Amino acid sequence: MSDKIRVKLVRSPIGTTIRVRETVKGLGLHKLGSESELKRTPAIEGMVRRLKHLVVELKD
Repeated sequence: MSDKIRVKLVRSPIGTTIRVRETVKGLGLHKLGSESELKRTPAIEGMVRRLKHLVVELKD
């Protein structure tokens, strides 16, 4: 398992709860199609799992 994770926002957080929108911001995602590369930690993996309907994990 690599030490980095890349995620891409593929669905809009409009209509979701504030908690979900704040999680999107916390991952450093802004507009649709934006990507972010983060250190793989249990906290980040939990955030990605919460947003599994909005983001995709990119493979290297």
